[in-house]
Amino acid sequence: MHWADALQEVTRIESGGAAGEVASVEYDSRRVRAGAAFVAMRGGTTDGNRYIDAAIAQGAVAIVTDSQGAYAKLRTEHPTIAAVRVAHGRRALSELSAAVMGHPERKLKISAVTGTNGKTTTAYLLEQMLRSVGRKCVLIGTIETRIGDEVRESPHTTPESCDIYKIFADGVAAGATEAVMEMSSHALEQERVWGIPVDVAIFTNLTQDHLDYHGTMEAYAAAKAKLFEGVGTKPPRVAVINADDAYGVSMSKAFRGGESITYGIGNSEATHCAFNVRHSSTGTTFSFDTPLDNLPIHSPLIGRVNVSNLLAAMCAALARGLTFDEVADSVKSLKPVPGRFQAVSSGDTGITVVVDYAHTDDALRNLIVLARELVGERSGRVITLFGCGGDRDRTKRPRMGRAAAEGSDLVILTSDNPRSEEPMAIIEEALVGVRETTTECIVEPDRAAAIAIAIRAARAGDIVLIAGKGHEKEQVLRDRTVPFDDVKVAEEILKEMR
Repeated sequence: MHWADALQEVTRIESGGAAGEVASVEYDSRRVRAGAAFVAMRGGTTDGNRYIDAAIAQGAVAIVTDSQGAYAKLRTEHPTIAAVRVAHGRRALSELSAAVMGHPERKLKISAVTGTNGKTTTAYLLEQMLRSVGRKCVLIGTIETRIGDEVRESPHTTPESCDIYKIFADGVAAGATEAVMEMSSHALEQERVWGIPVDVAIFTNLTQDHLDYHGTMEAYAAAKAKLFEGVGTKPPRVAVINADDAYGVSMSKAFRGGESITYGIGNSEATHCAFNVRHSSTGTTFSFDTPLDNLPIHSPLIGRVNVSNLLAAMCAALARGLTFDEVADSVKSLKPVPGRFQAVSSGDTGITVVVDYAHTDDALRNLIVLARELVGERSGRVITLFGCGGDRDRTKRPRMGRAAAEGSDLVILTSDNPRSEEPMAIIEEALVGVRETTTECIVEPDRAAAIAIAIRAARAGDIVLIAGKGHEKEQVLRDRTVPFDDVKVAEEILKEMR
């Protein structure tokens, strides 16, 4: 795209210099190639303006900066380089990326999911439902990115806008008409999703997390609510909101779009509701009651939390034009999400071992309730292993400790991703909550050793919950990142036991 044409779509303060064709847009100077436009912006941990010279050396033909000083320096030292000064770097990144890539977002119907827990599962379920009726989809989320049948690694729950548009463009090229994505509170607050037109917005729930970034629950909720207001776009056409969650009211108030759908379990105030829920070890059944129809639902997913996730996905699927029969048929063949109540094969040991991503007190509590329901059939025990992430919200650590201990018969407290913190310092903060109960707790900072302790402590009929990392395949330490897969570690231990 010609630079002059792309520039027409960027909200700018001043500009100078000229460029011809722009081949790509980058915010990381290491990815700049000849003909690229480089967007230099200030972030939370670094300032992209420090890398302008590096970007030019690698072939950048245009620079967009949010720094007056950097712009002045550019005009003096590189007068022939196209330079633009903007007030908002991330907004400019999105505007320029969309323009250069031919606005792929306008060729997709986008559904976005936000919430503390359930984002990944809801997104996965909705994408499966859309695919079940022959629609080709793009999926952007915590575990992976999918473009049709192609699977790519997801380094972030919600990437920078430049990367999102690249994924959208690849999806459109592959024939996709739908996109389903998770939108984290960080991405909404930082405007990484600026200008992305959301058709269906989904809210799952809000519980304490990320207060290290947002500061208060009110600020955290306000960040989530931006999805329903529209981030640089008009509000979504449809809002799908959890009526069982207290913060659902805040999301409804923020919504200024068209149709509002609420969902709940046994909640007569919700427009779409699950009644007569029946759980078993092989699945869940319930009546899906809506203003237009009542449907019997048979799902292979288990647990109350998955009923809520399923309701969110079903409501969104209806909003995207699936019929009631198509939704009901798609539910029967849904596949579980990796790292979300993922059972590990335990052979004939009689032990149930489950790996789950639960990393908040609310998620832990829901996980343990589900485990308790399952072992109740055979009078087994619940053994819960968990840790708390380093460099994250410290105030939730004792809450997680108490949540794990209140519902479990034995707690194994270990390390998660300690990052720059000392593992034992993190563990001590979580122990405060555990010690508010009488539940036995074993401390083992080495996660592999802790998993071995948890599984070897179990007997036939027990369930072992390995919580916190779920689908993750590595552990982040102070000085290095090492391969680590909870599922593989558990499988090796069970193999030795057999």
